[in-house]
Amino acid sequence: MAHRITETCTYCGACEPECPVNAITAGDDIYIIDETTCVDCIGFHDEAACVQVCPVDCIIKV
Repeated sequence: MAHRITETCTYCGACEPECPVNAITAGDDIYIIDETTCVDCIGFHDEAACVQVCPVDCIIKV
């Protein structure tokens, strides 16, 4: 399952370098996860790395 970043994103950038498949990019106001590229960190981490580092818990599973 892919993840999505909600509008509560503070644009801190903590998530982007954590993505092992480079599915996270900077949008105009928030970071964006390409849901077709996101692999939920399966094969890379036990849990989604972006969720683990997000300081405002704005990344949800879709």
